[in-house]
Amino acid sequence: MKIGIVKEGKVPVDRRVPLTPAHCSALMALYECTVVVQPSPIRAITDQEYLDAGIPLQEDLSDCDVLMGVKEVPINQLISDKTYFFFSHTYKQQPYNAGLLKACVDKNIKLIDYELLTNGSSRVVSFGRFAGLVGAYNGLRGWREKFGGSPLKPAHECHDLSEMWEQLNAQNWSSDLKIILTGKGRVSSGAVETLRAAGIKECTPEEFVSGASGPVWTQLDAQNYYTSRDGEPFNKQQLYKDPSTFESKFMHYAPHASLFIAGHYYDARAPFLFSRKDMRLRDFNIKYVADVSCDIDGPVASTLRPSTIEHPFYGYDTIKETVVDHIEPSAIGVMAVDNLPCELPRDASLSFGTDLLREVLPALFNGDKDQVLYRATQCEQGNLTDNFDYLKPYITIV
Repeated sequence: MKIGIVKEGKVPVDRRVPLTPAHCSALMALYECTVVVQPSPIRAITDQEYLDAGIPLQEDLSDCDVLMGVKEVPINQLISDKTYFFFSHTYKQQPYNAGLLKACVDKNIKLIDYELLTNGSSRVVSFGRFAGLVGAYNGLRGWREKFGGSPLKPAHECHDLSEMWEQLNAQNWSSDLKIILTGKGRVSSGAVETLRAAGIKECTPEEFVSGASGPVWTQLDAQNYYTSRDGEPFNKQQLYKDPSTFESKFMHYAPHASLFIAGHYYDARAPFLFSRKDMRLRDFNIKYVADVSCDIDGPVASTLRPSTIEHPFYGYDTIKETVVDHIEPSAIGVMAVDNLPCELPRDASLSFGTDLLREVLPALFNGDKDQVLYRATQCEQGNLTDNFDYLKPYITIV
């Protein structure tokens, strides 16, 4: 089997890789396969690093059996009759990628979407931890820009995670910094690592609303910020089944917080955590929002648009409901970068590739005995697979 690492072609270009040189070497040592890399001038891991590890460069990947990237492969770069791994962003019927999935079907491609790789119950590969790591850091950095203090170096200018965390060492945080973090998944676990690296004290939700002295942070799970509309006891399975039967009780915490880090999963059927009307209330005390999940028109009403790595912050004017400079005294600061793991591409690639090597790639060589690849395969042999047959109308209208 010959495996090729493709050059990222989506704009803006992503600097991450699915497999580092060490991963490629390990894969070839474990299995009968060859790995080659398409040259790229923009990767965080350079062509020379692959060559130094004995991984050859190859521009034309048409003789490969399996092709692996990170983000969507441009339609004009797809090679027919191959197996592809990448994030396709199609299973939720995202309108901007319907043509991509149709092209994969038309080109007889077997498409395996990283986002759909599971052990039967939970995902086995993800960049979520790094979204949380960088998102929380950016929230603290934005807070510093707005309210003063020693500036923090942008994460994407740090060589790696260690240098980013060094920026947090010996920082002094003001007593009015009181942070709410939502979620209990990979994203929020990454944010927790950053908050602990910053030396900020943790407290329970009960202590938080009882007036815990800052700087301090607390973590809220779904039962803390959602309640059943019918007054029944909280049931997480019911929340997953039909979130429209719940309403937000986030405003119980909003008067006590000054920085909100949104790291929870959002279902479009779920209620907003707070509304734009809520944000105009006198007791809405939040001054800065780090929307790590970055769901536009989603649960965080101040997220009017995504921001970028180069320009990560903007302000939200609660009266005009418009974007302003985040430094404006009356504005609520917003950080809504939608590709946060790209700010630490080396570390993110190392973590992702390690998960791939352990949890996914063995299935290429053992007949997919646990159906890891089967569950994540959206199309093959010129058709959508049974699991994704519901996408037929989605690609038919293209």
